Amino acid sequence: MTDIVDELRWRGLIAVSTDEDALRKAFADGPVTVYCGFDPTAPSLHLGNLVQILTIRRLQLAGHRPLGLVGGATGLIGDPKPSAERTLNAPEVVAEWVERVRAQIEPYLSFEGPNAATMVNNLDWTSGLSAIEFLRDIGKHFRVNKMISKEAVARRLNSDQGISYTEFSYQILQGMDFLELYRRYGCTLQTGGSDQWGNLTAGIDLIHRVEGASVHALATPLITKADGTKFGKTEGGAIWLDPEMTTPYAFYQFWLNADDRDIATFLRIFSFASRAEIEELERSTEERPQARAAQRALAEELTTLVHGADQCAGVIAASKALFGQGELADLDEATLAAALSELPKAQVSELAPVADLLALIELVPSKSAARRTIKEGGAYLNNTKVTSEDAVPVDSDLIHGRWLVLRRGKKNLGAVELA
Repeated sequence: MTDIVDELRWRGLIAVSTDEDALRKAFADGPVTVYCGFDPTAPSLHLGNLVQILTIRRLQLAGHRPLGLVGGATGLIGDPKPSAERTLNAPEVVAEWVERVRAQIEPYLSFEGPNAATMVNNLDWTSGLSAIEFLRDIGKHFRVNKMISKEAVARRLNSDQGISYTEFSYQILQGMDFLELYRRYGCTLQTGGSDQWGNLTAGIDLIHRVEGASVHALATPLITKADGTKFGKTEGGAIWLDPEMTTPYAFYQFWLNADDRDIATFLRIFSFASRAEIEELERSTEERPQARAAQRALAEELTTLVHGADQCAGVIAASKALFGQGELADLDEATLAAALSELPKAQVSELAPVADLLALIELVPSKSAARRTIKEGGAYLNNTKVTSEDAVPVDSDLIHGRWLVLRRGKKNLGAVELA
């Protein structure tokens, strides 16, 4: 294994860190115990969280010991957003989300061997802490002038919304987490996104004041897309790790549709392929971008990693079948429904002529244009060319008794569901 600092830097995973030479020496002297925190602010983690999960996975593969912290306490408070106060969720909701998030993190880490991972919940050391103890033992070590200089806090202080004392205190809780993990597990490194840098350094300062020890922090960059849109977002919202919130098909398509300008960055951050393999895929993108070899490789690797090999195989089969390279009827109903959910579609109460359906789902601008498309041989029903301008589907054409897949040309797809 290459020096892990060099590896992380080559992959573009170091935006800022404490003394890099000291961190490099700590890794060399290791193993280092490292933690990353995940707040249960939703019932699922998303692609931004995956960056952090995979970073601590890389550190574990390099021989270091990860602690995966799920914020049962901090999730009740909420890290300050740049724009406005978070809505506080009910304790029972947060408790449920803690378990869901924990279950999402665990598959990426190994819990066996000399550097076995450990999952922790910061509610364990905060729930019994009184307000007086918190203020005397922890709050005493924080300076307000330094707290208000943190980027997220400063931005909110200068906004019309302001910031509540609750969210203002979040950095104290996160600092206390680092102190507690230092005491319990000898944890000397915290990782997170660069937007968390103020919270990361809060823990470093607290440990130095209370224990007189020097510890480390490493922040990954926030990922930006070349087209200016937010990474990990689509028109339908965030890309979640939960298959019920973002289907494996939609997850696969997100990576498959990655901009050529972004794919090299995505490969280095998310893929566990070797440098040589990644550099070869980068060359392929430069020389033959139309082949989309890098996008396909990353889509397959990450869909397998997040959703499993069987789901990935089903998604690939669905992708091929939609474009005439496989049998649509061979796809199971759930996979087909997930694939079709990404297409223009409409519900009908009875079957109508293909020309009408093409116009209904706006694959063509009008019924006359649809008839012209059929006449020119460019219309397909369930991957079979439609030869009659007056063709009407029959019940036996319905896939799983409910779906028709329509295509104009090679790439323009839509679906009709018989309700």
